[in-house]
Amino acid sequence: MKKTHIILIFLFFYVTIQAQSWKWFDPRQSDIYCIQQRGWGDEMKNGYNRLPDRAMSDVRGPVWGLSRNSTGLSIHFYSNAPTVRIRYTVAGGYSMPHMPSTGVSGVDLYSIDRNGEWAYNGPNYRFGDTIEYTYDGLDTAIEKEYRLYLPLYNTVTWMEIGVPETAVFKIVPVRREKPIVVYGTSIAQGGCASRPGNAWTNILSRRLDWPVINLGFSGNGKLEPEVLKYINEIDAAVYILDCYPNLSANTVEENTRLTVEAVRQLRLQHRTVPIVIAEHAGYSHGKARKATKEIYEAAHLASKKAYEQLKGQDANLYYLTFDEIAQPMDGTVDGVHPNDYGMVIVANAHEKKLREIMNMPIGEKATMIPVTQRREPGTYGWGERHQDILKQNSVQAPERVIIGNSITHYWGGAHQRQNGKSSWESNMAPAGFRNLGCGWDYIQNVLWRVYHGELDGYQARQVILNIGTNNLHADTDDDIVEGLQFLLSAIRLRQPTARIKVVGIYPRRDMEKRIAGLNKKIKKRAVADGYEFCDVSKAFLLKNGKIDESLFLDGLHPNEKGYDRIVGEINKY
Repeated sequence: MKKTHIILIFLFFYVTIQAQSWKWFDPRQSDIYCIQQRGWGDEMKNGYNRLPDRAMSDVRGPVWGLSRNSTGLSIHFYSNAPTVRIRYTVAGGYSMPHMPSTGVSGVDLYSIDRNGEWAYNGPNYRFGDTIEYTYDGLDTAIEKEYRLYLPLYNTVTWMEIGVPETAVFKIVPVRREKPIVVYGTSIAQGGCASRPGNAWTNILSRRLDWPVINLGFSGNGKLEPEVLKYINEIDAAVYILDCYPNLSANTVEENTRLTVEAVRQLRLQHRTVPIVIAEHAGYSHGKARKATKEIYEAAHLASKKAYEQLKGQDANLYYLTFDEIAQPMDGTVDGVHPNDYGMVIVANAHEKKLREIMNMPIGEKATMIPVTQRREPGTYGWGERHQDILKQNSVQAPERVIIGNSITHYWGGAHQRQNGKSSWESNMAPAGFRNLGCGWDYIQNVLWRVYHGELDGYQARQVILNIGTNNLHADTDDDIVEGLQFLLSAIRLRQPTARIKVVGIYPRRDMEKRIAGLNKKIKKRAVADGYEFCDVSKAFLLKNGKIDESLFLDGLHPNEKGYDRIVGEINKY
């Protein structure tokens, strides 16, 4: 293709983009608190800093300056736009000798489809007085969730997100899950990832689908009490202390003391929150340079001494070793800072450790891998529903809960559509039930919701589970049974004293025979593992084994009469 043709094509697309009518969103002007993965809530509103303004007088100058960098912060939104544009300005230089502009000052956009599958969206970008990132050719058939990661080593001074005027754009409020908090060095801050999404804390956040607050300070992660004072203000799910690469000037004794004091300082406010002490990740040139190897081996000695001193009195203290991280020879840019490959290795090690600590295992089958969904985004906000459940539970702990899909959700008490309102209000609500149903859920979607806090922070008398009918379209009977057992184990861990009842899959049109056989398998496994089981099929079936259509709205969802038939069996305890 001739050069003039290429120029004309470029100009065509440029003029087309400029000619469109755009709407722009400035996060700082938002009425919704929308800067994700940061602490201190409303105090920091929607700025792009990582420590509150009052910390300026407490922490050292270099820490304060680095806290202005936006590493780890992200903005989430829903859109069906064919093009997304990001334009912004930064305060510092665009690049460093060992780290490109796309990592130091760039942004990164990921999307999540209706079935919870992640995708990386490759940009066109231009670094000028205003930095511009353009994402073209996006799928407009569905409304997807987007997650925009902000620069790793620069300070954002202004930013806008733009979509065509006719496109959907809905900002996602800050999530309610307690975050994982990482206090570390330049490696935690993101040096030297080629783009923000490849920083190990951001990889970890996607892997766990969990908020991770990045308090990495390049060259200045030193376990300082002034910084820990502010970390202590964050109500975290887990704290990770990863500062040894910045403590090499200290003796083993000094670093042991600093570690012990850091843990004890956190314990003043958070007595049972898990704390992870991470060993020095090492240097990839350690085998070639004896002095370099001695540095991180001395750090290992200090961290081990501190852990040994503390672990006997702290059941929630954990240790991540150099061998578990296993940074490869080709995993760094300069022997110290991970490249993208090295970042994945570091994220892998933390993910494995955190899944153990947070009781979030994943299995080999699709029914055992927690995942989000947004299958009917035009009419049903699945993520919003989850956040609302967390809010309800924090305001008032439920006595009893019933978990399921739309059959449960549309029964009553939790949605504008209530197919069995009378039976719910007469029987379920007086018994203290909270409806934790979500439309279109599969087993793996309920697993995600359980992992993300819907059964945390309270002790229910009873948990009732009815899930699996949507899996009939995608999974074998054995995979459904295995997935249910995996899910029930997760429920039991979080509600150890509750009576747990499994309700067999409701019969549905043209699947009556399969469901009957499947329910026998579900009952056998559930009862063997100590769970209660009830099968409501008989209430819905005619003598010929087919469903009684008069009890259903559509061959799947019961009507008021159908719910009346079964409420006594489900509500029995």
